[in-house]
Amino acid sequence: MSSTTRPPFRLNNSEFWTGVIGLGLGAFVINSGLKLKLGTINDPGSGFMMFYIGLMMCAFAVGIILASVTEGGPTFGSRWEDARWSKPVLIIVCLIAYAFALEPLGFLVATIPLMLLLLRIIDPVRWTLAIPLAVLAPVGVWWVLKHGLAIMLPTGTFEIG
Repeated sequence: MSSTTRPPFRLNNSEFWTGVIGLGLGAFVINSGLKLKLGTINDPGSGFMMFYIGLMMCAFAVGIILASVTEGGPTFGSRWEDARWSKPVLIIVCLIAYAFALEPLGFLVATIPLMLLLLRIIDPVRWTLAIPLAVLAPVGVWWVLKHGLAIMLPTGTFEIG
């Protein structure tokens, strides 16, 4: 007869704390749904979906908490070992620059260089694929938003679009 030993519960178990945070968020969503009035199944109120989504969030969070207590889980430190921060930081810097460039340059002039930068530096794609993707994807999105959905995008100083 073999006995299985379960790992001891550690307070720095990252999955446990993820479940606790999820449980808190679920409780907040439930409370928000209740404040907006539930209504009935035949006549749902504005908080009907929020309430039941909050219940599901809490159920999943409890499942994560139970699994982390019974099976253990990785520590916070082990989650960050060998983490490479250069690419996430570069993406954040690029998106901040894009946010500042969007209004003065316009959607197309700001988006095409961003796409090219992301395709070549973040996840390297060969030039023969990166250039058409960086041009055609923003132009396609611009066309759908402008002509299909009649949404006005920033034209910038060059007034392209």
